[in-house]
Amino acid sequence: MPVNASNNQLDLLAQEFNLISVDEQYYQLNDIVGEKGTVIAFICNHCPYVIKIIERLVFEAEQLGKIGVSTVAIMSNDVISYPADSFENMKLFAKKYNFSFPYLFDENQNIAKLYNAVCTPDIFGFNKDKILKYRGRLDSGISNNNKDIKRELFYAMELITKKNNGPDKQFNSFGCSIKWISND
Repeated sequence: MPVNASNNQLDLLAQEFNLISVDEQYYQLNDIVGEKGTVIAFICNHCPYVIKIIERLVFEAEQLGKIGVSTVAIMSNDVISYPADSFENMKLFAKKYNFSFPYLFDENQNIAKLYNAVCTPDIFGFNKDKILKYRGRLDSGISNNNKDIKRELFYAMELITKKNNGPDKQFNSFGCSIKWISND
């Protein structure tokens, strides 16, 4: 079901971070901001929803780069309870799927909390001024079993680069919940 963009907590400013990537480098928000926009995708290695879309996310990141939009992925899951999401496994996952973008480790989960990320994948699209204009799913592939997939993220970001606004109707991301660290 589509969400009306005006009720989707849009127009929030991207939150700063300084996280290590699978390339062993630290990245801050300003290091990855695109000339015309930025996509921040909260993903993980083990979620079946992420696995189903990851090749399309890599493709869309490459296509978005051609229009001046950068992409970064952040993994925020509890790696003690979910070792498949460990930093070493993040490196393997990024290599397996040929990531052309940073894959960052949010070890203490502070960034996921700042962004109010709730699931994997959870995708945020910001304009050139780092203001949130899209929050939704990658595409319609999960809900229609890959038949006639609508490239929702790509077209939303293309619209943002041209008009500085995302689409009026946006479909919520859905997937596995972020695996929060237990405070017990």
